[in-house]
Amino acid sequence: MGTRDPRIDAYIAKSAEFARPILEYLRETVLQYCPAVEETIKWGFPHFMYHGMFCSMAAFKQHCAFGFWKWPLLFGETSSAEAMGDFGRITSLKDAPGKKLLAGYLKQAMQLNETDTKPGAGSKKAPKPAARIPDDLAAALKKNRKAAAVFDAFSPSNRREYIEWLSEAKREETRARRLAQALEWIAEGKSRNWKYASC
Repeated sequence: MGTRDPRIDAYIAKSAEFARPILEYLRETVLQYCPAVEETIKWGFPHFMYHGMFCSMAAFKQHCAFGFWKWPLLFGETSSAEAMGDFGRITSLKDAPGKKLLAGYLKQAMQLNETDTKPGAGSKKAPKPAARIPDDLAAALKKNRKAAAVFDAFSPSNRREYIEWLSEAKREETRARRLAQALEWIAEGKSRNWKYASC
């Protein structure tokens, strides 16, 4: 019944006590209704693969989350915005989707993956406008030609991640530290979240 990954056993074991039964329930339900699923760890939390990315679960300090990779095709815009995942904050088994409901979604999601169905053009959001480069970053890039060339070659989303990271700094010291780190990583051709790219 599915390909189990011992790393998920370890993930569940080290999760908070309240989270363990929730994660076990979600995992066993996925394995029961999608017997060909393969487990793995991506971005530091459990994912289930079935003809590509299928669904995932995660534990946080006070809640768990569960979601489908193709949730827009299953839920439209009704997916929860209050937490990662499609069912909001799951703090106990009572908050988790019932087995019958979850089984129905799993079967629909399996079919979407089997047929390689992708969201239609009408469901795509308009692209975000290009982020404005802050003055301090622009000045620093002028002094570092290598970093400037790499930054110019980055995709708009990669540039936006660095700009937002700098903008989120609340203190000047934090911003200065982030700016220095950003220049170093950019010059090395690294995206803002390069540490997670290989997970």
